[in-house]
Amino acid sequence: MSWISRFFTYRGERLVTCPETHETAAVKVDALHAAFSDLRLSNCSRWPERAGCDQRCLAQIAEAPSNCLVSNIVTAWYEGKSCVLCDRPIGTIAWHEKPPALLSPEGTSFEWSEIPHETLPRVFQTCKPLCWNCYLAESFRREFPKLPVDRRRPAPPSAPPLNTTNVY
Repeated sequence: MSWISRFFTYRGERLVTCPETHETAAVKVDALHAAFSDLRLSNCSRWPERAGCDQRCLAQIAEAPSNCLVSNIVTAWYEGKSCVLCDRPIGTIAWHEKPPALLSPEGTSFEWSEIPHETLPRVFQTCKPLCWNCYLAESFRREFPKLPVDRRRPAPPSAPPLNTTNVY
């Protein structure tokens, strides 16, 4: 494997299970160092309190580098899901244009990137998927509660069945 492919393999934030606490931790591998040498962390959500740990979590990353990548975990969670408000499929995620959002049980909407990544597994258990359009609408309603006017159209009345004896 070339140093360029190793660099791209190990860049990005990842979720691992901390061997000390057995809880989820968000970590970043020093991708440039990993490209030329061995793996080491450049950041961890448990630092600075636990800085200087033995970094045994690197074994999880070395075993399956793409499985613990935050973007892959988020993509897998949204896959096949529909927006809880409009029922449209979430579809392919456009990370920089229309990132997916979440709706909490309390009714608060937020982008997935607004929460600490180490809490993603817990958040995904309690929140519902929200499309970008509904997230924008809900955010506007929350920020400017007196401005929005909800003009949802009622369902069209169903036509009564034709009273005929003709066979088609």
